[in-house]
Amino acid sequence: MNATQQLADRYAALWNEADAERRRRATAELWSPTGVHFVKAREARGHEALYERVTSAYEKNVHERGFRFRACQDAQRLRNVVTFHWEMIRPDSGEVAALGLEFMQLDDNGLIVADYQFIVVG
Repeated sequence: MNATQQLADRYAALWNEADAERRRRATAELWSPTGVHFVKAREARGHEALYERVTSAYEKNVHERGFRFRACQDAQRLRNVVTFHWEMIRPDSGEVAALGLEFMQLDDNGLIVADYQFIVVG
């Protein structure tokens, strides 16, 4: 597996992480300290806000409703930009409940500086 797909898989795994301390650590390992995440009208900037964003999504979608997130096997990198699709899977049937596109800009150390999340279906 290539490093770009590994990044996508780590990113998707973060949204499923039940342990708060591991979730906090993984957030800091993925985003730069000033990194930003955009989805619809929401914006999360900096590690603490990013951690809160991920935790909120985890609580609503994974903990309460049983969904799981996974990265599709289509991650691509061109210079410092990474794109991939992700799926939110229904716990009862394994069907895809939501599909999204991630567009991320990385710094020279491979940390996310800008993360644009597009909900395609769901």
